[in-house]
Amino acid sequence: MPEDLSEITRIIEEAKAYLKEQKINQWQGFYPEAKQLEQDVKDELTYILMVGDKIAGTAALCPGIEPMYLHIEDGEWVNGPEAHYATIHRVAISTKFRGQNLATKTISCLLTTARLSGYKDIRVDTNSENRGMQHIIETNGFEYKGIIRTPDSDEAERYAYQIILK
Repeated sequence: MPEDLSEITRIIEEAKAYLKEQKINQWQGFYPEAKQLEQDVKDELTYILMVGDKIAGTAALCPGIEPMYLHIEDGEWVNGPEAHYATIHRVAISTKFRGQNLATKTISCLLTTARLSGYKDIRVDTNSENRGMQHIIETNGFEYKGIIRTPDSDEAERYAYQIILK
């Protein structure tokens, strides 16, 4: 998949521009930067959604403890902050495929992948202003669990969600 890195990066840049158009202060700084995307690919955390022979979307499924999830405000994680879980990060759909419900399908596929990899506890977060992603997350069965904060960021608070798969 290293050959797909430039397309993955382009999709992330499109998502940053889209969020800026929506006046959502998410991904407006350095994150996610090319170095992070490259490391995700190298670590085999990146998944791509194909429509025909085109990359329509990208996301990362990260196993293990997410450091910024260790402290949650106004709520708590089922199973605690140091449970066995995977986290969904960096979900983005190409502008060429926007409006086709593909972000919802991407997350659904990641849930299946996580479950097949032995994870029942899946977590995700998004900017408190990103109502579209909140809807997508909730549509996939996640429940709101509280607020997390990202280090070294001027973003608004982030809403944290969790789903426990059967």
